[in-house]
Amino acid sequence: MSTARQSHILVVDDDRHIRTMLARYLSDHGLRVTMADGGQQMMEQFARHPFDVVVLDVMMPGDDGFTLCQRLRASSPVPIILLTARDTETDRVIGLELGADDYVAKPFNPRELLARIRAMLRRATMASTPATAAKQARFRFAGWTLDLTKRALTSPRGTRVDLTTGEFDLLTALAQNPQHVLSRDQLLDLVHGRSNLNIDRSIDVQISRLRRKIEENPQEPLLIRTVRNGGYFFAADVESGAPSHG
Repeated sequence: MSTARQSHILVVDDDRHIRTMLARYLSDHGLRVTMADGGQQMMEQFARHPFDVVVLDVMMPGDDGFTLCQRLRASSPVPIILLTARDTETDRVIGLELGADDYVAKPFNPRELLARIRAMLRRATMASTPATAAKQARFRFAGWTLDLTKRALTSPRGTRVDLTTGEFDLLTALAQNPQHVLSRDQLLDLVHGRSNLNIDRSIDVQISRLRRKIEENPQEPLLIRTVRNGGYFFAADVESGAPSHG
């Protein structure tokens, strides 16, 4: 029996050729792949299995990928990579606003998609490694608690707030660098490892989504402040350390 768990990827695309090509390629590179031809099969598969990453085509008959992304995001923080032939900044921003974590334009090289998936998987598991958990497994700021080991954000009222993978990684980067101005390029380095420089406004979109979740007034943010021509400044006082036991 194998002790290593295979990461499970759900590929949702109405094009059978693309589904089977991706299933073969990703499986050859050590990933477990399940396929769905649209929204109904996607939700049926989600009811049966936990997935580590969803690769979701945008242009499909019936409910398109944007609609399905929004539906999925309402019930799960699973990382979502959108696949689409419409490679415009407007479409990329729409996808990110709806909660997608990354965006790959068709036609694409399967190797690029594999790299994006692996980057998602690395970020999702990084917090559970001993090196990460040793010193900075938990951040506290303004009554909020960000737990890297559990990948959980808890509000001052004690309720858990769902974050996408991109939002969680962005908030972690900010909490690790409080009282410092971080440019968009620096945040791209910290959050994406430069893998998605083609998403011009990904940081701005995810900052906006974060503000709606943690700021009392997202229009006048007190925690994540914009620095004109500079980037973003995390103004909170942050305490960090290993989780307490007991």
